[in-house]
Amino acid sequence: MISQTIDLLKNELPVEQESRVFSGDVKTGLVLVDVVNGFCTVGAGNLAPTVPDKQISGMVDESVRLAKVFCEKKWPVFAFLDSHHPDVPEHPYPPHCIAGTDESKFVPALQWLENEPNATLRCKDCIDGFLGSIEKDGSNVFVDWVKTNQIKVILVVGICTDICVLDFVCSALSARNRGFLTPLEDVIVYSQGCATFDLPAHVAGTIKGALAHPQLRPIPRPDEGCSVISEIRGVPSTVVRNLKEGTDASHWPLHGQGKGSQGGI
Repeated sequence: MISQTIDLLKNELPVEQESRVFSGDVKTGLVLVDVVNGFCTVGAGNLAPTVPDKQISGMVDESVRLAKVFCEKKWPVFAFLDSHHPDVPEHPYPPHCIAGTDESKFVPALQWLENEPNATLRCKDCIDGFLGSIEKDGSNVFVDWVKTNQIKVILVVGICTDICVLDFVCSALSARNRGFLTPLEDVIVYSQGCATFDLPAHVAGTIKGALAHPQLRPIPRPDEGCSVISEIRGVPSTVVRNLKEGTDASHWPLHGQGKGSQGGI
């Protein structure tokens, strides 16, 4: 059923498969979305996996690999960490990633990033990291990061594909289109570096305030790892399938986006 649905969407949406070579000629920044224990580490909280999850562990591995490459090359990295105050609920989700707990911290494999000089970390208390980057004085930490580093392309990985990743990407693209993110040209979502959580109905029913959210199982197609909801909403970004050192990256540009390129990763 899932395969048939995606086939139908592919026929209706303007999607073309291309290849992309990444090179250091275009300034690119890496954006990590919520690669924290509360979403990724088994047993770490209400929205964490209850058993080892191949999709989530694969996302973590790719996020760590890319973060290391970017830091070795001294390319800019921006990381969102979901972090909520216990008295400010985020409906329709149960309490998760409470500030000051291990849930809101990087997964163990990424904790080294806290000490990297070219990494900017931002704790956010909302779904959309773009909005969560707004300071009390009206400035935006993410916007400042793009402008300060003169970034033309951002590569986005993290969790959850259909919630925090999707909403951040849509806001970033809207801001770019309105000229608020100069010189940003392109937003790339790396599907194998993304994942979503698995909260089936029978489990959600045991957690007060939880909304069922079954994980879309990976299927052997170029959009593997991406949620169907991303296809339905027609995210105008580049969805990268393969990203290997020294090779082209096969990707799916939606709505004609996909200008920038950066390589060597």
